[in-house]
Amino acid sequence: MRRLLAIGLIWLGCSLAWLVLGSTLLVRSDETFSRLGDGVFALWGPPMRQLPPRAVALEPRDPAAAPATAAAARDVPLAGSDIEVTLDLEHRKKGLVWFPTYGVDFRARYSFENPDAASRDVTLELPLESEHALYDGFDVTEDDKSVGAEVKQGVARWTTRLAPHQKKSYEVRYRSRGTSRWQYDLTSGTGNVRDFRLALSTDFEEVNFLPGTLSPSKHETGAGGWRGSWEFKTLVASSPIGLALPERINPGPLASKITFFAPVSLLFFFFVVAILAHAQKKLLHPLHYLFLGCAFFAFHLLFAYLVDHVSIAPSFAIAAAVSTALVVSYARLFVGWRFALREIGVSQLLYLVLFSFTFFWTGFTGLAITVGAILTLFVLMQITGRRDLSEGESSLEPHAACATPYRCAVARDARESGVT
Repeated sequence: MRRLLAIGLIWLGCSLAWLVLGSTLLVRSDETFSRLGDGVFALWGPPMRQLPPRAVALEPRDPAAAPATAAAARDVPLAGSDIEVTLDLEHRKKGLVWFPTYGVDFRARYSFENPDAASRDVTLELPLESEHALYDGFDVTEDDKSVGAEVKQGVARWTTRLAPHQKKSYEVRYRSRGTSRWQYDLTSGTGNVRDFRLALSTDFEEVNFLPGTLSPSKHETGAGGWRGSWEFKTLVASSPIGLALPERINPGPLASKITFFAPVSLLFFFFVVAILAHAQKKLLHPLHYLFLGCAFFAFHLLFAYLVDHVSIAPSFAIAAAVSTALVVSYARLFVGWRFALREIGVSQLLYLVLFSFTFFWTGFTGLAITVGAILTLFVLMQITGRRDLSEGESSLEPHAACATPYRCAVARDARESGVT
């Protein structure tokens, strides 16, 4: 019982060490992303958010009724929107962090209609990004003629005059760049939307819609890309249209996830090794478990700091090889090469290396680990089911004639191999 308690305390101590390491990795990853993210936004552009244009008409007032104000502003409703958007994804690396950057080709046709029976002077405004923004080929046209829109303080502004019940359409086009996500707001707040259509095309198939956004009316995947459209005749809504671009695996978040899961891996490893050792009448001292746990921790510690200088895959392979070498070279001293390689080495590959590798399979980690746990249970049940579990601890003690555990292990290996 004291041996089990000692092993439990060793596992708990290792778990606390992993908790500290994982928390450190999270803080460091957040600081790195924040520091590098500002630089990427400045170079490539921030997450883009496009708002619809707004038209304001000046409505003359009776000077006798209101001598202090000669005119009042009144919104001219947006009668229709026909928008085409194309997103081209390009992952860019800054330091050792990958950022999903993109180029956007935006083309829209907006229609405004004067609801009054009198002519109105109308000012139209299209909001644009004001910080780290880049708009290539920006133009606003009416009947293929530029209206000479003036861009100032993040707003493109132009004027026109609408006759009674007249409807005018303007085409807006530009090319720009952004990072991480793209969003289009149908209205400012909650409002009415009429004759709306937005067609979005991407050169990637993995499309993730932002939380709280509208799903497309129809969509399809093919030819290495995705295409969807949002079509509404009349709509009252406050939710925007938006999507997050697919990201590549970044080392910091991946290392922290693997580290926080490490106590589960070690628990599996200790359990399996203890059962296999008991089945083959080999006794492991709690101190052995302590050093095995430290070798497990060496994998996560080396991987966490190696990814700062080497790519993810080589870092993972090097850390796994070093940790496995530590475990096997240590275990062969007290259980022999055969048990160290076959039982302990294979167990470490399964519960440390393979379990950690499942975090590269986004969305399948839980399933892979569950399948591994069930297979482990099956194998151990088959092994222990054929054994006489009533044997006492005395049968596991090393022979008194052995001068050292290493010589005992060598002697056992020789007997099992038939060497005299």
